[in-house]
Amino acid sequence: MIELKSERDREKMRRAGRVVAEVLEILKTSVHPGMQTRELDVIAEREIRARGGTPVFKGYQGYPASVCVSVNQQVVHGIPGSLTLKAQDLVSLDLGATVEGFVGDAALSLFLEGAPSARAAELLEVTEAALWAGIKAAKVGAHLGDVSAAVQNTIESHKFSVVRDFVGHGVGRAMHEEPQVPNYGTAGRGILLRAGLAIAIEPMVNLGGFEVEVLDDEWTVVTRDGSLSCHFEHTIFLDENGPEVLTQLR
Repeated sequence: MIELKSERDREKMRRAGRVVAEVLEILKTSVHPGMQTRELDVIAEREIRARGGTPVFKGYQGYPASVCVSVNQQVVHGIPGSLTLKAQDLVSLDLGATVEGFVGDAALSLFLEGAPSARAAELLEVTEAALWAGIKAAKVGAHLGDVSAAVQNTIESHKFSVVRDFVGHGVGRAMHEEPQVPNYGTAGRGILLRAGLAIAIEPMVNLGGFEVEVLDDEWTVVTRDGSLSCHFEHTIFLDENGPEVLTQLR
């Protein structure tokens, strides 16, 4: 069942989104070559709690950390640990926080020091552009397939691959609610988008093939062919005026 949110709910989701946006920005400016990924987890939990939030990832189905840190061929759900980051690594940071009973969820990717190859730089640019194409298509009266198709078309027009095994989702009192929001689909199909719908749109895009697999830690998802992967995400709220991005710094 899809739960539509009230204006009061939206205010709480704005506060959760603000916490996520602020902490992601701190992580973005803190990450550097030579640090271990577990250091980012320490920062994430500290800063979420300092803002009155609770890390929604920690303990979720047994996940052991407050942030997902996925590096290079890791697509999503990388567990922070002893991995030491190096120059030119592609790092994806995925973060969620609960504030006053509602969740904000967002992700971003960046290259560490040093210029990536032209194709790798394009992967980053196209993945973020695909996120914004999906957000633009998320309008009251449109169909969910319009969002999915906008994301997919942006990605595939640049000859990158859309991950199919993991998708976006509804957001609210829980991190994962209905509906699922695939990053591929057909315009004009799927549920009708209504005011009060809150969803997380999150393209996961591979430089090589779309196939992925899960490592033995039962969390970390990697590209099967070892190619780079990139991930961006925002939580949005729909009303008659269009999508409001809740996890964006204003």
